[in-house]
Amino acid sequence: MKNPIRSFIKSFIKQRYGTIIPANISILGTNELLRNRKALVTGGGNGIGKAIVEEFLKAGCDVVFTSRNEEKAKHCEEEFRKIYPNRKILGIKMDIRQVDSFQYIFNIIVTQFGSIDILVNNAGVGEGWWCHTSVEEFDNVIETNLRGPFFLTEIVARYMRDNNIKGNILNICSSAGLRPANTAYRLSKWSMRAFTLGLAKTLIPYDIVVNGIAPGPTATAMMARQDNSNLSKPGSPSGRMATPQEIANMAVIYVSNMSRTIVGDICYMAGGSGLLTVDDTNIYTF
Repeated sequence: MKNPIRSFIKSFIKQRYGTIIPANISILGTNELLRNRKALVTGGGNGIGKAIVEEFLKAGCDVVFTSRNEEKAKHCEEEFRKIYPNRKILGIKMDIRQVDSFQYIFNIIVTQFGSIDILVNNAGVGEGWWCHTSVEEFDNVIETNLRGPFFLTEIVARYMRDNNIKGNILNICSSAGLRPANTAYRLSKWSMRAFTLGLAKTLIPYDIVVNGIAPGPTATAMMARQDNSNLSKPGSPSGRMATPQEIANMAVIYVSNMSRTIVGDICYMAGGSGLLTVDDTNIYTF
Protein backbone atom coordinates (compact mmCIF):
# COMPACT_ATOMS: atom_id res chain seq x y z
CA MET A 1 0.00 0.00 0.00
CA LYS A 2 1.32 3.42 -0.91
CA ASN A 3 2.15 5.89 1.85
CA PRO A 4 -0.37 8.75 1.30
CA ILE A 5 1.86 11.41 2.88
CA ARG A 6 4.88 10.39 0.82
CA SER A 7 2.75 10.25 -2.35
CA PHE A 8 1.39 13.71 -1.60
CA ILE A 9 4.86 15.20 -1.09
CA LYS A 10 6.22 13.51 -4.20
CA SER A 11 3.38 14.77 -6.41
CA PHE A 12 3.62 18.21 -4.83
CA ILE A 13 7.37 18.50 -5.54
CA LYS A 14 6.88 17.33 -9.11
CA GLN A 15 4.08 19.84 -9.65
CA ARG A 16 6.02 22.76 -8.17
CA TYR A 17 9.45 22.28 -9.67
CA GLY A 18 9.50 19.24 -11.88
CA THR A 19 11.35 15.99 -11.26
CA ILE A 20 14.45 17.60 -9.76
CA ILE A 21 14.57 15.14 -6.89
CA PRO A 22 12.29 12.32 -5.72
CA ALA A 23 10.65 12.89 -2.33
CA ASN A 24 11.84 9.54 -0.97
CA ILE A 25 15.52 9.92 -1.88
CA SER A 26 17.85 7.86 0.31
CA ILE A 27 21.38 8.45 -0.89
CA LEU A 28 22.92 6.19 1.74
CA GLY A 29 20.46 3.33 1.30
CA THR A 30 20.86 0.30 3.54
CA ASN A 31 24.22 0.43 5.31
CA GLU A 32 25.97 -0.36 8.60
CA LEU A 33 27.13 3.10 9.59
CA LEU A 34 25.17 2.87 12.86
CA ARG A 35 25.39 -0.87 13.47
CA ASN A 36 24.93 -1.77 17.16
CA ARG A 37 24.01 1.83 18.01
CA LYS A 38 20.88 2.82 19.96
CA ALA A 39 19.18 6.16 19.39
CA LEU A 40 16.51 8.31 20.99
CA VAL A 41 14.78 10.65 18.50
CA THR A 42 12.23 13.20 19.69
CA GLY A 43 9.35 14.15 17.42
CA GLY A 44 9.84 11.01 15.35
CA GLY A 45 6.23 10.52 14.30
CA ASN A 46 6.29 12.66 11.18
CA GLY A 47 8.30 15.00 8.96
CA ILE A 48 12.05 15.24 9.43
CA GLY A 49 11.94 13.21 12.65
CA LYS A 50 10.26 10.25 11.00
CA ALA A 51 12.74 10.37 8.11
CA ILE A 52 15.63 10.34 10.61
CA VAL A 53 14.15 7.30 12.38
CA GLU A 54 13.91 5.43 9.08
CA GLU A 55 17.42 6.30 7.91
CA PHE A 56 18.82 5.29 11.31
CA LEU A 57 17.04 1.94 11.00
CA LYS A 58 18.46 1.47 7.50
CA ALA A 59 21.91 2.15 8.96
CA GLY A 60 21.60 -0.69 11.47
CA CYS A 61 20.54 1.35 14.50
CA ASP A 62 17.91 0.41 17.07
CA VAL A 63 15.61 3.40 17.63
CA VAL A 64 13.17 4.68 20.21
CA PHE A 65 11.25 7.74 19.09
CA THR A 66 8.76 10.02 20.78
CA SER A 67 5.56 11.74 19.78
CA ARG A 68 2.98 13.79 21.66
CA ASN A 69 0.35 11.57 20.04
CA GLU A 70 0.40 8.03 21.44
CA GLU A 71 -1.70 6.64 18.59
CA LYS A 72 0.67 8.09 16.02
CA ALA A 73 3.69 6.72 17.89
CA LYS A 74 2.28 3.20 17.92
CA HIS A 75 1.13 3.39 14.31
CA CYS A 76 4.61 4.43 13.17
CA GLU A 77 6.20 1.75 15.35
CA GLU A 78 4.07 -0.94 13.70
CA GLU A 79 4.83 0.49 10.27
CA PHE A 80 8.58 0.39 10.88
CA ARG A 81 8.49 -3.09 12.44
CA LYS A 82 7.02 -4.51 9.23
CA ILE A 83 9.83 -3.00 7.16
CA TYR A 84 12.71 -3.58 9.62
CA PRO A 85 11.86 -6.78 11.54
CA ASN A 86 15.44 -7.23 12.76
CA ARG A 87 15.66 -3.84 14.43
CA LYS A 88 14.54 -2.99 17.95
CA ILE A 89 11.96 -0.21 17.58
CA LEU A 90 9.87 1.60 20.16
CA GLY A 91 7.46 4.48 19.68
CA ILE A 92 6.38 6.17 22.91
CA LYS A 93 4.25 9.11 23.95
CA MET A 94 6.28 11.96 25.40
CA ASP A 95 5.43 15.65 25.51
CA ILE A 96 8.72 17.54 25.26
CA ARG A 97 7.13 20.35 27.28
CA GLN A 98 6.62 18.12 30.33
CA VAL A 99 10.10 18.21 31.78
CA ASP A 100 9.10 16.46 35.00
CA SER A 101 8.35 13.27 33.05
CA PHE A 102 11.77 12.97 31.36
CA GLN A 103 13.70 11.00 33.97
CA TYR A 104 10.93 8.45 34.41
CA ILE A 105 10.52 7.94 30.66
CA PHE A 106 14.26 7.77 30.07
CA ASN A 107 14.64 5.11 32.75
CA ILE A 108 12.02 3.01 30.95
CA ILE A 109 13.83 3.49 27.63
CA VAL A 110 17.18 2.40 29.06
CA THR A 111 15.57 -0.60 30.75
CA GLN A 112 14.07 -1.78 27.45
CA PHE A 113 16.98 -0.88 25.17
CA GLY A 114 19.91 -1.58 27.48
CA SER A 115 21.57 1.74 26.63
CA ILE A 116 21.28 4.89 24.55
CA ASP A 117 24.29 6.37 22.76
CA ILE A 118 22.60 8.78 20.32
CA LEU A 119 20.16 11.59 21.14
CA VAL A 120 18.48 13.60 18.38
CA ASN A 121 16.65 16.70 19.59
CA ASN A 122 14.21 17.08 16.71
CA ALA A 123 10.78 17.94 18.14
CA GLY A 124 9.78 21.48 17.28
CA VAL A 125 6.90 23.83 16.51
CA GLY A 126 6.52 27.29 14.96
CA GLU A 127 4.18 30.27 15.15
CA GLY A 128 3.31 33.59 13.50
CA TRP A 129 4.95 36.98 13.55
CA TRP A 130 5.99 38.77 16.72
CA CYS A 131 3.10 41.25 16.95
CA HIS A 132 0.54 38.46 16.50
CA THR A 133 1.91 35.97 19.05
CA SER A 134 0.04 35.31 22.29
CA VAL A 135 1.72 34.43 25.56
CA GLU A 136 0.42 30.87 25.21
CA GLU A 137 1.89 30.53 21.71
CA PHE A 138 5.21 31.97 22.85
CA ASP A 139 5.43 29.57 25.79
CA ASN A 140 4.51 26.61 23.59
CA VAL A 141 7.32 27.39 21.14
CA ILE A 142 10.00 28.08 23.74
CA GLU A 143 9.07 25.07 25.87
CA THR A 144 9.04 22.75 22.85
CA ASN A 145 12.03 24.07 20.91
CA LEU A 146 14.37 25.07 23.75
CA ARG A 147 13.34 24.32 27.32
CA GLY A 148 12.47 20.67 26.68
CA PRO A 149 15.62 19.84 24.67
CA PHE A 150 17.75 21.63 27.29
CA PHE A 151 16.57 19.45 30.17
CA LEU A 152 16.27 16.21 28.20
CA THR A 153 19.85 16.64 27.01
CA GLU A 154 20.98 17.19 30.59
CA ILE A 155 19.56 13.80 31.59
CA VAL A 156 20.93 11.93 28.55
CA ALA A 157 24.37 13.59 28.66
CA ARG A 158 24.76 12.81 32.36
CA TYR A 159 23.81 9.20 31.64
CA MET A 160 26.40 8.97 28.84
CA ARG A 161 29.09 10.54 31.01
CA ASP A 162 28.40 8.35 34.03
CA ASN A 163 28.44 5.18 31.90
CA ASN A 164 31.52 6.13 29.84
CA ILE A 165 29.51 6.07 26.61
CA LYS A 166 31.16 7.61 23.57
CA GLY A 167 27.89 9.06 22.36
CA ASN A 168 26.47 11.64 19.99
CA ILE A 169 23.97 14.43 20.49
CA LEU A 170 22.49 15.99 17.38
CA ASN A 171 20.31 19.08 17.53
CA ILE A 172 17.97 19.83 14.65
CA CYS A 173 18.37 23.57 14.52
CA SER A 174 17.21 25.83 11.68
CA SER A 175 18.62 28.28 9.18
CA ALA A 176 16.11 30.66 10.78
CA GLY A 177 18.60 30.82 13.65
CA LEU A 178 20.69 33.20 11.53
CA ARG A 179 17.86 35.61 10.74
CA PRO A 180 16.69 38.53 12.89
CA ALA A 181 14.68 37.03 15.73
CA ASN A 182 11.28 38.65 15.27
CA THR A 183 9.36 35.47 16.10
CA ALA A 184 9.45 33.09 19.04
CA TYR A 185 10.50 30.34 16.61
CA ARG A 186 13.55 32.24 15.39
CA LEU A 187 14.43 33.21 18.95
CA SER A 188 14.29 29.56 20.00
CA LYS A 189 16.49 28.50 17.07
CA TRP A 190 19.06 31.23 17.80
CA SER A 191 19.22 29.78 21.30
CA MET A 192 19.51 26.18 20.07
CA ARG A 193 22.43 27.20 17.87
CA ALA A 194 24.20 28.69 20.89
CA PHE A 195 23.23 25.69 23.03
CA THR A 196 24.77 23.33 20.47
CA LEU A 197 28.10 25.16 20.62
CA GLY A 198 28.09 25.29 24.42
CA LEU A 199 27.23 21.60 24.72
CA ALA A 200 29.94 20.63 22.26
CA LYS A 201 32.60 22.43 24.29
CA THR A 202 31.35 21.04 27.59
CA LEU A 203 30.90 17.40 26.56
CA ILE A 204 33.80 16.67 24.20
CA PRO A 205 36.19 15.99 27.15
CA TYR A 206 33.89 13.02 27.89
CA ASP A 207 34.03 11.89 24.24
CA ILE A 208 30.42 12.91 23.69
CA VAL A 209 30.19 14.59 20.28
CA VAL A 210 27.63 17.35 19.80
CA ASN A 211 26.65 18.87 16.45
CA GLY A 212 23.63 20.36 14.75
CA ILE A 213 21.85 20.38 11.42
CA ALA A 214 20.06 23.54 10.34
CA PRO A 215 17.57 22.91 7.54
CA GLY A 216 16.03 25.62 5.45
CA PRO A 217 12.46 25.19 4.19
CA THR A 218 11.80 21.46 3.92
CA ALA A 219 9.08 19.78 1.87
CA THR A 220 7.02 18.21 4.62
CA ALA A 221 3.26 17.81 4.42
CA MET A 222 2.92 20.38 7.20
CA MET A 223 4.87 22.95 5.19
CA ALA A 224 2.69 22.29 2.16
CA ARG A 225 -0.45 22.95 4.18
CA GLN A 226 0.94 26.14 5.67
CA ASP A 227 1.81 27.83 2.38
CA ASN A 228 0.51 26.30 -0.81
CA SER A 229 1.27 29.39 -2.91
CA ASN A 230 5.06 29.66 -2.78
CA LEU A 231 6.79 26.39 -1.99
CA SER A 232 9.18 26.21 -4.93
CA LYS A 233 11.46 28.72 -3.14
CA PRO A 234 12.53 30.61 -6.28
CA GLY A 235 14.64 33.00 -4.17
CA SER A 236 17.02 30.20 -3.18
CA PRO A 237 20.09 29.50 -5.34
CA SER A 238 19.01 25.83 -5.46
CA GLY A 239 15.51 26.83 -6.54
CA ARG A 240 13.86 24.30 -4.25
CA MET A 241 13.32 23.10 -0.73
CA ALA A 242 15.05 20.14 0.88
CA THR A 243 13.33 16.81 1.46
CA PRO A 244 13.16 15.22 4.93
CA GLN A 245 15.22 12.31 3.62
CA GLU A 246 18.09 14.62 2.65
CA ILE A 247 18.18 15.99 6.20
CA ALA A 248 18.01 12.45 7.57
CA ASN A 249 20.90 11.25 5.39
CA MET A 250 23.10 13.97 6.86
CA ALA A 251 21.94 13.06 10.36
CA VAL A 252 23.25 9.51 9.85
CA ILE A 253 26.64 10.84 8.79
CA TYR A 254 26.86 13.31 11.66
CA VAL A 255 26.25 10.71 14.38
CA SER A 256 28.39 8.01 12.75
CA ASN A 257 32.03 7.28 13.54
CA MET A 258 33.01 9.09 10.35
CA SER A 259 32.31 12.37 12.13
CA ARG A 260 33.94 11.94 15.54
CA THR A 261 36.27 14.89 14.88
CA ILE A 262 33.44 17.18 13.76
CA VAL A 263 32.62 18.92 17.03
CA GLY A 264 30.33 21.90 17.58
CA ASP A 265 29.55 22.18 13.89
CA ILE A 266 26.18 23.18 12.45
CA CYS A 267 25.50 21.99 8.91
CA TYR A 268 23.26 24.45 7.09
CA MET A 269 21.06 22.68 4.54
CA ALA A 270 19.32 25.70 3.08
CA GLY A 271 20.00 25.35 -0.62
CA GLY A 272 22.72 27.98 -0.73
CA SER A 273 20.64 30.78 0.82
CA GLY A 274 23.63 31.82 2.92
CA LEU A 275 25.43 32.79 -0.29
CA LEU A 276 23.01 35.59 -1.11
CA THR A 277 24.35 39.14 -0.85
CA VAL A 278 23.02 42.60 -1.58
CA ASP A 279 24.09 42.42 -5.22
CA ASP A 280 21.62 39.57 -5.70
CA THR A 281 18.84 42.15 -5.69
CA ASN A 282 19.92 42.97 -9.26
CA ILE A 283 19.79 40.68 -12.25
CA TYR A 284 23.09 39.68 -13.80
CA THR A 285 23.87 37.36 -16.65
CA PHE A 286 26.93 35.16 -16.93
